[in-house]
Amino acid sequence: MSNGIEGQMSMHLSTPTARAHPAAETMSLSGAAKSYIPPHLRNRPAAPVAPPAAAAPAPAYRPSPTGLPTPATTPPTRSMPPPSAAAPGASGWDVPAARVKRTFDGGAPPGFGTWKDGKHIVGARNPRTEKELYGEVGDGLHQSTGINFDRYADIPVEISGEGAPEPVTEFTSPPIDPVLIENIMSSRYTTPTPVQKYSIPTIAQGRDLMACAQTGSGKTGGFLFPILSALYTYGPVAPPAEADSGFRGYGGRGRKAYPTALILAPTRELVSQIHEEARKFAYRSWVRPAVVYGGADIRQQMSQIERGCDLLSATPGRLVDLIERGKISLTNVKYLVLDEADRMLDMGFEPQIRQIVEREGMPGVEDRQTLMFSATFPREIQHLARAFLKDYIYLTVGRVGSTSENITQRVEYVDDQDKRSLLLDLLLAEQTGGLILVFVETKRMADTLCDFLCQRRHNATSIHGDRTQREREAALHAFKSGRAPILVATAVAARGLDIPNVTHVILYDLPTDVAEYTHRIGRTGRAGNVGTSTAFFNRGNLSIGRDLIELLKEANQEVPQWLVEISSESRGFGGSSYGGRGRGGRRGGGGGGGGFSSGGRDLRQSTGGGFGGGSRGGYGGGGPSFGGGGFPSAAGGSSASWW
Repeated sequence: MSNGIEGQMSMHLSTPTARAHPAAETMSLSGAAKSYIPPHLRNRPAAPVAPPAAAAPAPAYRPSPTGLPTPATTPPTRSMPPPSAAAPGASGWDVPAARVKRTFDGGAPPGFGTWKDGKHIVGARNPRTEKELYGEVGDGLHQSTGINFDRYADIPVEISGEGAPEPVTEFTSPPIDPVLIENIMSSRYTTPTPVQKYSIPTIAQGRDLMACAQTGSGKTGGFLFPILSALYTYGPVAPPAEADSGFRGYGGRGRKAYPTALILAPTRELVSQIHEEARKFAYRSWVRPAVVYGGADIRQQMSQIERGCDLLSATPGRLVDLIERGKISLTNVKYLVLDEADRMLDMGFEPQIRQIVEREGMPGVEDRQTLMFSATFPREIQHLARAFLKDYIYLTVGRVGSTSENITQRVEYVDDQDKRSLLLDLLLAEQTGGLILVFVETKRMADTLCDFLCQRRHNATSIHGDRTQREREAALHAFKSGRAPILVATAVAARGLDIPNVTHVILYDLPTDVAEYTHRIGRTGRAGNVGTSTAFFNRGNLSIGRDLIELLKEANQEVPQWLVEISSESRGFGGSSYGGRGRGGRRGGGGGGGGFSSGGRDLRQSTGGGFGGGSRGGYGGGGPSFGGGGFPSAAGGSSASWW
């Protein structure tokens, strides 16, 4: 049957055995049909009735290398439903597009909810979908809460802006919708992280937000939870009157999608990751998440958004392309999220971001809610925020750009010619059984080092910018599943990716920027779990030495004496990113408690003192909060010259 009906017909006509088959001979003599009919269907009534195989239990599903569900035992055939869009975890919850009923009249298949008569009708449970989304305890593809999660309660939090809300301490209704709470618990999250404690009530109050938090601290949930709760409560927004038959993702093909929430992120890996989280938390609801990004078949992505596009995760370039093709309209956007905003500017996306926000029909700043999340917020990003945000709350969790104390950081001196030998020693000594992420600087080195490890009988794979999207997805799946527990990566995987159960990050090549170092080692120690990082250092890395020492001290890590001595030779290699020599210029310290980097100050604050009034549990309270009012210049005068 795997060759399809045509293949079977060809066999029937060409082989003596087939010609001698009694059933085949009867069919040939009767002339009742010109096409081949399989034996098990010959005595069926004329009306279309599902074959007996359809009544058999559905095969167990497992994630495929591309992130799409595939049968665990049987390869797809022409008799099986086709997978949904080619994007990882494309919306559809394993239900073929043709079977998804996208109307307001109820009757949705298991796993889907609907919106009917102004009410949220929660969908029935789908055990197969739940296993795919949430996994099982001990499943390597799903991150579970780590042993140090409760220590997050001790991380200092700074919040500024008029009317800043009190934090929540647990997932309760309100402000979280009860259905969403069930999905959160199914994901094995029991306690809000510090960024979630403040972002949930802030967004629930309708306030704009600029949030800085250390990597792995739950930023994605920080914006998904309150946005989804609001969508569950208030339902879909009616499309404009001129819309094509009121599409909203509920109609046929070739029509325009009108998402209510838009999440922009810099890389395809990050938007795919956000989309996977959205699928978990939108389960059984009327909300249909979708994802679009460059490097994948745009026709399949257009097909996906036609099946449902209420919450859209996108890279800027691909989104602009789909807008210009007339496939997506931003006129219904009520929630705009810019995730890893500093990275998007570093990658040159500012023109596309401004086009999306200012020139593609998106509601103005007063008519939407805008949220910015990132691990760092340098001065350039805060300047951009003035155009995109209104009267926003500024939130910092821990010191901006800092590393987590959940990560044990080690620095080893090793010359370039000895790096491979030390790497093999580290791999042989690894006892945790977790995943190991090795960072290198060049694409060529990623492939070369991966080949070297495979020759030494280590199961390894690699990922870098020259890999096709399918190759990248296959490599990430092999790594996450543990089939290749060593991943050699360039910076393409350094920012934003949430890879569960990474226990050791090895910086085979050190970056020149301490912020990049922070993001790379932040691939471990996530969600409260513990991890280890090992950095290979030699005299070629002197430019980062002094900043690295400060970072180690701040995270209460051991600082090797040889690093202190060799870094004293680097006085001509540039100053620290912290303290009085922040990269953004001006001042580094932000008041008591050790001070934030200059990229972490709320620029609405006065130049005197620390962070403004309205702050709680943070780093001191000097100057006043302007709460979105006047923006002082460096000299304390008009804001016009400063911006």
